Amino acid sequence: MSDSKAAGPVLIELDAAPEVSPAQAPLVEAAPRPAAAMERAVQVAARPGSRLGRWFWALLLALVGFVASVALWDFVAGLLARNALLGGAATILVAILALVTCALAVREAAGFARLRRIDGLRQAAAAASDVDAARAVAARVARFYRGRAEMDWALARFAERQGDVFDTGGHLALAEQVLLAPLDQAATREIEAAARQVATVTAVVPLAFADVAAALFANLRMIRRIAEIYGGRSGALGNWRLTRAVMAHLVATGAVAVGDDLIGSVAGGGLLGKLSRRFGEGVVNGALTARVGVAAMEVCRPLPFEAQAPPRVTGLVRRALTGLFSAAKDPE
Repeated sequence: MSDSKAAGPVLIELDAAPEVSPAQAPLVEAAPRPAAAMERAVQVAARPGSRLGRWFWALLLALVGFVASVALWDFVAGLLARNALLGGAATILVAILALVTCALAVREAAGFARLRRIDGLRQAAAAASDVDAARAVAARVARFYRGRAEMDWALARFAERQGDVFDTGGHLALAEQVLLAPLDQAATREIEAAARQVATVTAVVPLAFADVAAALFANLRMIRRIAEIYGGRSGALGNWRLTRAVMAHLVATGAVAVGDDLIGSVAGGGLLGKLSRRFGEGVVNGALTARVGVAAMEVCRPLPFEAQAPPRVTGLVRRALTGLFSAAKDPE
């Protein structure tokens, strides 16, 4: 008869402590995020100004202009009293300066008028409820682009096909597909170029805030170019107003933040883990630039996206960064 003992816990003593502890494990880097400074810049640009602040800046500009005008008048009058020849030269220079200032003011007013005209076309298209209203809006869009050499073929094709459309949505769809399709392609190329530039600068330049400065400059230039493509050319004040409208659209639609799902779909699964963190930040900033570009298209376009879908950010970033991704892939 054998003695049996109940099985109990087994204790195994290690002679030496483990060489690696959890505290010594390497840190796992999080996925890159958009630069916080860029997000703050978008939010600041989209923030509506207060009425008190507008009154302050208007009164300050009026006071500065009044003081400068009085000082300039006293300078010219004193110069005329001292020397008629020098006073006459100063008078001519002041007159030329006044003419140039008036020309700049007229250009700014014309830019604001074009932007208001585009806004009016978009609102009229959204409010068109019958065939006559839709036909009128489509005709207004055609008149808006009349006189541009690159739009002659599209305008001729639109005039040929307009008589074959008899429903409300067909007129706007025809204008969108025939007149705006080539402009959409040109705007898409501008977005891809800007996203490529921002991603390259972010990945290559190691200087602090250089990527943010390059991204802001590229975004402002891209917004101005997209506005010019759709016919919304404007001056400095008009560009600032347009930039605020684009940033407000971004904040309203919640498209400022770029999530991990977008980065994963753009970078392709685990590819981002094989790349440097700096390159990942370039992808994020490029995707944010593409989002700004799509918002600029929606703001500057005279007709909303109905018959055609707006460009997808993932597709824009893929085409913009094709060369970078092909060079970064591991050899198989």
